[in-house]
Amino acid sequence: MTMAWYGHLKNLATAPWFVAAIISWGIALAEYLLQVPANRIGFQRAGLSLGQLKIMQEVITLAVFVPFAVFYMDQPLKLDYLWAALCMVGAAYFIFRNG
Repeated sequence: MTMAWYGHLKNLATAPWFVAAIISWGIALAEYLLQVPANRIGFQRAGLSLGQLKIMQEVITLAVFVPFAVFYMDQPLKLDYLWAALCMVGAAYFIFRNG
């Protein structure tokens, strides 16, 4: 979803917004076709809770977003990414702990 949401800012900067939206929707559709079955498998077969699925999604999103922002979008690496990652570690701990 990172590419669908932010890739157009670099690749389609001069294109009309509706062209960027249509291309982004196409990318998002492809990703949803993978994510929806993954959530069903995780929930129904692996026994993950809704909260656990959501936290896993956010951790994966952050792990993908930081390299995307730094290497693809040429944004500076910030210490804020580390603090956000530490918050996500805490969220993962609390959502997956037994208790």
